[in-house]
Amino acid sequence: MSETIAFQPETLKQVQKIIARYPEGKQKSALIPVLHIAQKEFGGWLAVPVMDYVAEILSIKPIEVYEVATFYTMFNMKPVGKYVLEVCQTGPCMVNGSDGIIQHIRETLNIKNGETTADGLFTLKTVECLGACGYAPMMQLGKFYHEHLTNEKVDEILQLCRQGAIALD
Repeated sequence: MSETIAFQPETLKQVQKIIARYPEGKQKSALIPVLHIAQKEFGGWLAVPVMDYVAEILSIKPIEVYEVATFYTMFNMKPVGKYVLEVCQTGPCMVNGSDGIIQHIRETLNIKNGETTADGLFTLKTVECLGACGYAPMMQLGKFYHEHLTNEKVDEILQLCRQGAIALD
């Protein structure tokens, strides 16, 4: 990223509004929502210059941003595909077959966990609990959950993505 990193004026207003929710000296509390905004605005992932920019805006050290961004699976540390398949791999989903779903996606798309397809369309991420244990196995795609997954349902979802028929927002 060689260009200057800066939020669009409307986005910066939104960020400042979020920061203003917190007392003076406590702007670090805005870190997670600001990282979400930064990830969305700067290509779907958080490059080091983007994280440094967030640190500057919040008047915190860059390492404080890196620690949070690398801890949570909702933040991407490298470019991702248009569709990020976040498959839950915790106990209830595993008991109900998420390992098989993950393996099916890997074989179908010819990618490993954390990789993106050559066409840039799909990225596979295994994640911790998404809070929908009663609907296992499940995955998040954009803001939406896809539940009670089977290999056939996954194939249908992938086909709908290829057709541009799956909403992300």
